[in-house]
Amino acid sequence: MKTRRAPARFPRLPVIAHEGPGTDNPLAFRHYNPDEVVDGRTMAEHLRFSIAYWHAFRGTGSDPFGPGTINRPWETGRDPLSIAKARMDAAFEFFVKIRAPFYCFHDRDIAPEGRTLRESNRLLDAMADHARDLQKATGVRLLWGTANLFSNPRYMCGAATNPDAHVFAYAAAQVKKALEVTKRLGGENYVFWGGREGYETLLNTNLKREQEHLATFLHLAVDHAKAIGFKGQFLIEPKPKEPTKHQYDFDVASGIAFLRTFGLDRHFKFNIETNHATLAGHTFQHEIEVAAAAGMLGSIDANAGDLLLGWDTDQFNTDVRELTLAMISILRAGGLGSGGFNFDAKLRRTSIDPADLFHAHIGGMDAYALAFKLARQILTEGKFEAFVQERYASYDTGYGRAIEKRRTSFRDLEKLVLTQLGEPKPRSGRQEYLENLLMSYLHR
Repeated sequence: MKTRRAPARFPRLPVIAHEGPGTDNPLAFRHYNPDEVVDGRTMAEHLRFSIAYWHAFRGTGSDPFGPGTINRPWETGRDPLSIAKARMDAAFEFFVKIRAPFYCFHDRDIAPEGRTLRESNRLLDAMADHARDLQKATGVRLLWGTANLFSNPRYMCGAATNPDAHVFAYAAAQVKKALEVTKRLGGENYVFWGGREGYETLLNTNLKREQEHLATFLHLAVDHAKAIGFKGQFLIEPKPKEPTKHQYDFDVASGIAFLRTFGLDRHFKFNIETNHATLAGHTFQHEIEVAAAAGMLGSIDANAGDLLLGWDTDQFNTDVRELTLAMISILRAGGLGSGGFNFDAKLRRTSIDPADLFHAHIGGMDAYALAFKLARQILTEGKFEAFVQERYASYDTGYGRAIEKRRTSFRDLEKLVLTQLGEPKPRSGRQEYLENLLMSYLHR
């Protein structure tokens, strides 16, 4: 029996080839060459690009002020399950043509929600079967899965932090299924994004109790992963605001404190999103450095926000300076392990043509690839590393070393200052020199 071959959904759009920096072809990569071998691994293996199913194939161009503007031909006609399968056929065709080795999804992205949990699970199983067949046929893999615990009205007051235990139980059942499907599809990670795990007002909130409930929920997830043999990495994705006024996973630092407080830190790392970092008042690089310092850097949601807007705009990031700084920190930390760079970014409301989906991802992939090359060059030449090492050199020997090893006391240090050291001499941080040095790489 022959397998039905889905019709091409992007018949006029090619598989994107690498043509180098000099090309004037807008449907070609200038810097991302997935087959190029760097340090024994292909660029595809280094960068592990992933397509966000929810934005690329569920995004409609809607915003807080108006309905969707993007209409795709496979979104009309038949029953919801048939539409979901046609959509997934289109998605995998895109993954192959854009040459992305991974994709990510929420459970409700790939399968329609039924009238009951049992029906939702049946629909999700059907779509997981379809995804498994497409993964096998194309070689595209699942970077991570997650559950949508924020869209349905039942989660208006949160999921794990909901004041109603019935909602907590429903969310637990939904995550149980999402974990099982992620394992079944070979997902390498599982992400928790607390979409509504926060509060609007403390007038009706028991903050301590809600945080304890969230910790319990995560411990139960860890227990179920062990029970089913899921070996993937658990990831927390911090976000400071929107939709709730205060989210419990505000940023990486507060996330680390939460995980360590409740004994979860050995089970979780962080999935860091650029737009969420800026909403928290941090730079992208800052959040990466905080996670790396704790040994908890896991994965990246590759996007950007509009600094003139106070909400999550999820744009494709083409700021090579910002991405180079981020990539320096990532490479210095040893990379992302089982994580990757997931394009959690969406088309602008006015970008309604199928080709726009290609142009957006080409731009993002090229920007990250160029940043990767620049960061490797910067780290290889070692000028910044040498400067920082020299700046902290006083801690490498003598009393500085004793400070770092905690082999001294205030009394000892006081005596040292009074009898030998005297007044410290201020030393320039030379920030302007270093910024110019960075620009010398960007402008080569």
